[in-house]
Amino acid sequence: MLGSGFIGRFYAESIHGQRSRDRVVAIYARREESAKKFAADYGCSIWDTDMEAVIAHPDVNMVCVALPNNLHEAAVMLCAKHKKNVVTTKPLGRNGEEALRMMKAVEESGIFGGYLEDLCYTPKFLKALESVKSGSLGRILWAKSREAHPGPHSNWFWDKEQAGGGCILDLGCHCIEISRNFIGKDVRPVEVMCWAATQVKPIEAEDHAIALVKYENGAIGQFEVSWAFRGGMDLRDEVMGTEGTIWINNFLRTGFEMYTTGKGTDYVAEKAESNSGWLFPVGDEVNDLGYNHMFTDMFFAAEEGREAAETFYDGYVVNAVIDACYKSAQTKQWEPINLPVWRGQEGFTAATTLVEYDADFYLIKEELTHDGRHKVILKDKKSGEIIEKDLKK
Repeated sequence: MLGSGFIGRFYAESIHGQRSRDRVVAIYARREESAKKFAADYGCSIWDTDMEAVIAHPDVNMVCVALPNNLHEAAVMLCAKHKKNVVTTKPLGRNGEEALRMMKAVEESGIFGGYLEDLCYTPKFLKALESVKSGSLGRILWAKSREAHPGPHSNWFWDKEQAGGGCILDLGCHCIEISRNFIGKDVRPVEVMCWAATQVKPIEAEDHAIALVKYENGAIGQFEVSWAFRGGMDLRDEVMGTEGTIWINNFLRTGFEMYTTGKGTDYVAEKAESNSGWLFPVGDEVNDLGYNHMFTDMFFAAEEGREAAETFYDGYVVNAVIDACYKSAQTKQWEPINLPVWRGQEGFTAATTLVEYDADFYLIKEELTHDGRHKVILKDKKSGEIIEKDLKK
């Protein structure tokens, strides 16, 4: 494990708990006291403040990067150098260029590389994705994801140089990849319109943003992200297709609600702002946030010689979309997404919006009205006239 902070501890708990045969054996931290504390807490036999020494240690066969964003590339390059499989926390890089270099280094070295995008492994997301892939929602038209909370835990997140950006990079990376999964990873994201601002926090980066991501097949991805939201952590996804809709609430309102004066109450849930009043605890935080399913997929994929559901390539695509978001926020215009490496479908054309009713008409809508009529609204194929037609009971 590279990094002994908040996310490294979440990862360690999941790694130790899910398959019952995986162990964190070595910890790298920049401060000796942090490395020793993590080693004691998780039973690591090796600790060091030298990153390369931990990566190169013969007892280590996979490296988990849980470091500030500006250290990801150096860590991944060392893994490639020492031929150690690597999984890396999100975002992959601070920008598309960093992400592309990391992706190429991993692939050229022949090691396994996994992108730790936990929100694409939550139980609710996995069930929703299964429904989408089975065709339950028809053709996907719109996928929206929202993550909003009062801000991250560690100081480096708030430093634009170390982090590479603000809430778009920190939270938008989740939302973009969620939408990509629902719309189809082989469908190219082509352009972005983004608004971003620093509304509350005394920082250089943005603390609030909204964006639209246009896909080559005509679908739209949308994200809303904020470090200025009050009231805990709000994780919601919506998917709309021609045959149905899915709403997901992953965290803030989960069906578990509790009122307390605060007596005897300690930690409630990640990003919770209070431990009194009406609270929304999470039943199994590590599992509900996707960490268990994520590491299970990563480890089985590495053992079986296959790609995980989330790869370095996925992280690179997400970074490229984020780059376009930042440019659009400055220009106030639609900005193209630069993807020098694209492995999905080429020349995709937007799907037709025309639904056949019969030889003469297209169907716009079919409905039952409050007065008991069964009617359809149709468009004449030749004249373009829009008519209503009552159907016989």
